[in-house]
Amino acid sequence: MSKENHDTIFPIGEKNEAFAQYFIGQSYLNMLSTTRVSIGNVTFEPACRNNWHIHHEGGQILLVTAGEGYYQEWGKPAQKLKAGDVVNIPPEVKHWHGATKDSWFTHIAVEVPAEGAWNEWLEAVNDEEYNKLS
Repeated sequence: MSKENHDTIFPIGEKNEAFAQYFIGQSYLNMLSTTRVSIGNVTFEPACRNNWHIHHEGGQILLVTAGEGYYQEWGKPAQKLKAGDVVNIPPEVKHWHGATKDSWFTHIAVEVPAEGAWNEWLEAVNDEEYNKLS
């Protein structure tokens, strides 16, 4: 499936060059809001995923709008996600999210506002770990 044929609610946006160093594979970002609450439409090509990371203070909410993907917290099994799923990520939880091997994946990422909130980007989800997922 090409970028043009990926069925999404909001436009996919541009290649996510600003955060490319924290992703394996190609992602796209369309910021829907940067005022008061940061909300981004994030699209992952098949097998694309972000690095392990932690949202300090505020946390994050993911609203899955298209495709299939994964969400995994450190020390727990990965959860498969599909359109309509919601993931509420508390602050200070190490996690990653991204597409399955054979599907595009899109979610709305809502950064929960909090004083002093910031993201800590960590190690990549290596191919060996990722390829164990079914």
